[in-house]
Amino acid sequence: MEKTWRWFGKKDKITLAMLKEIGIEGIVTALHDIPLGDVWQQKDIRDLREYIESHGLRWSVVESLPVTETIKYAGPDRDEQIEIYKQSLRNLAAEGIHTVCYNFMPVLDWARTDLAHPNPDGTSNLYFSIPHFAYFDIYILKRDGALEEWSRFKTLGPDGKPNGRDIVAEVEQLRKTMTPESEHELVENIVIKTQGFVSGNFREGDNHPLQLFRQLLALYKGVDKDTLRDNMRYFLSAIMPVCEECGINMCVHPDDPPFPILGLPRIVTSDEDIEWFLNAVDNKHNGLTFCAGSLSAGAQNDVVALARKYASRTWFVHLRSCHIFPNGDFTEASHLGGRADVVELVKIFEKENCSLPMRVDHGMTMLGDETRGYNAGYSFLGRMFAMAQVQGVMAAVKSFNSLT
Repeated sequence: MEKTWRWFGKKDKITLAMLKEIGIEGIVTALHDIPLGDVWQQKDIRDLREYIESHGLRWSVVESLPVTETIKYAGPDRDEQIEIYKQSLRNLAAEGIHTVCYNFMPVLDWARTDLAHPNPDGTSNLYFSIPHFAYFDIYILKRDGALEEWSRFKTLGPDGKPNGRDIVAEVEQLRKTMTPESEHELVENIVIKTQGFVSGNFREGDNHPLQLFRQLLALYKGVDKDTLRDNMRYFLSAIMPVCEECGINMCVHPDDPPFPILGLPRIVTSDEDIEWFLNAVDNKHNGLTFCAGSLSAGAQNDVVALARKYASRTWFVHLRSCHIFPNGDFTEASHLGGRADVVELVKIFEKENCSLPMRVDHGMTMLGDETRGYNAGYSFLGRMFAMAQVQGVMAAVKSFNSLT
């Protein structure tokens, strides 16, 4: 597979020269300075593409060309925004970029509650605590109906079976120890530090993120899973003719975490969901970003089985792995550990399409990464270590295949 790296543009503290030195071949990036909902102009795409190529690399994947909220909840300007999206696709194709990763998660992209959870070896990883997230929802966001929903929430252990956890009781215990400072940190972790560095709804420095959050949630009043599915089908049906015309492969990113949160439906969480959207618009250009990390965070998912089933409709791979604790919380695991079985995944995807772009996705924070101001989940040394692990796996698989 092609060794790629998510890079956040010319302002990224990790430079293209650094990536060239560590053996990266392709860059995964976006026009992060373009306002949400505007056309990506061809001249801006060309400028970034040529800058990447000047370092001996290529722009392999767009991650992400954002799908605006109005497309997801079917707002009055949905068709206008879809036309803008289609023009951006045409402009990308004109510059030779043909793989677009996107997501259909309402309001919030990926979510974590702790961005520096300590590991026994001194490194740290991203972590999702269900009671901390519920506390945010009930007592910080103060979402209507949150308490009732969390009282019904069924947590699953790593075996995929309900573990009988009482989330509301844990939230009440947590409430006794929370301080204004810890509440502020939770807001920063959930809303700003995991969202603010991508072209999304929130930005670093937003003065009233919770107010904006509530306004966005209100747009989805009455939108259930079936409605969101219909809106995704509408979007994909509208853009597929352009994808056919331009040779663009659209690859949706699974929901992270892969279960409903904040009263919002999640529609790319499992085998049943993936099968639905691929069949809903049955076109080869309608495909999947196989994020092993997001999928392995769902106890309902057999990640290797999903890879075997959907390899032929996968256009981009994120290789990482999550560990689910008995109580249902999860953390990023070593790229050679956790539930995803990265070794087996490499075997599957190398056999299906050895030119697939692959990035190692989130990495540990290690050896001073935490002092360098990197985006949450996107350390340099931690991801470089992960890439070395995965590159070793790829070499071993290639060698084995040549002998059989």
